[in-house]
Amino acid sequence: MKILITGICGFVGSQIARRIKAVRDDVQLIGLDNFLRAGSELNRRDAEQLCDTFLHADMRCGDDWDSVPEADWVIDCAALPSVLAGTEGHGSSRQLIGHNLIGTLNLLEYCRRSSAGVILISTSRVYSIRPLAALPLHESTDRYELDASQALPVGISTEGIAESFSTSPPVSLYGATKVASETMALEYGQAFGFPVRVNRCGVLAGAGQFARADQGIFSFWVHSHRAKRPLRYIGCRGTGFQVRDCLHPIDVADLVLKQIDAGSDSDKPLVTNVSGGLESSRSLCQLTRWCDRRFGPHAVAGSDEVRRFDLPWIVLDSSLARSAWHWSPRRTTEMILEEIAEFASRSPDWLEISS
Repeated sequence: MKILITGICGFVGSQIARRIKAVRDDVQLIGLDNFLRAGSELNRRDAEQLCDTFLHADMRCGDDWDSVPEADWVIDCAALPSVLAGTEGHGSSRQLIGHNLIGTLNLLEYCRRSSAGVILISTSRVYSIRPLAALPLHESTDRYELDASQALPVGISTEGIAESFSTSPPVSLYGATKVASETMALEYGQAFGFPVRVNRCGVLAGAGQFARADQGIFSFWVHSHRAKRPLRYIGCRGTGFQVRDCLHPIDVADLVLKQIDAGSDSDKPLVTNVSGGLESSRSLCQLTRWCDRRFGPHAVAGSDEVRRFDLPWIVLDSSLARSAWHWSPRRTTEMILEEIAEFASRSPDWLEISS
């Protein structure tokens, strides 16, 4: 079996590639990356060793696809992954759309020609901002909790945000490119008869993640805390009570292999939330306390700054993935944080390299 991984030198792509090669000896990998992200060059040597074919190519360029060999499946890990992407100070909107949507359309044309199945690594940020911002929450000692005693919108339960939750605008420019990519992938699959799976992931985290506050908050926080760099709680009145779930990309890889093995099985869901769920979730305040225990105390300042697209509580309900795919994450948040901490200690200059 031949599998093409786009964005193979990014954090998620490189982790999925390593996992596939570690557990499957029947797979030939084709890797593609444009090295736009700072730090991605560091994964190039590993990618070249893992891949039977490795290409320095840009998904936005149709001509670059002419040199990509045919594959049986594509795992799309290439994207500008920040919810702030395309807004002022965070790159151009045209660049965002080029990478996250035009690149996907070129990929889908490749799948049409090759009859290759495709698995999109999507995001929790496809879900509507306004109803998420209005969720009934109450404060515990160190985090926000969903207030289930009040009426909840469709697609929200005590387990988190389900696939049925609204994806109506606004979702951010970044979220819009991902919703559009999901829609086009599903339509291409129906029109041209190749299997499509969409995995909407929560916050992915682990050692070697490019440490930026807008793209990998768990990694950024641990690295910054260890280095005793200034940290601020932005939004939520400067409390640090905002909550996110956490998942290691190796657990995503295990689900992806199940989806590939299922092929075009029509009984399986096309769109699935993939996360560590409520059990994995942590607030920034809780994350700081973990870092204080691990590295020693480090003061975090509160801030009244309100940042666009910030939300107080995003936890994906992954019960569909667990029931339909018989999948559950094996790596706990504690394991993930310890992995990042050990990497941070070995790589004290990682923030400069990858930010």
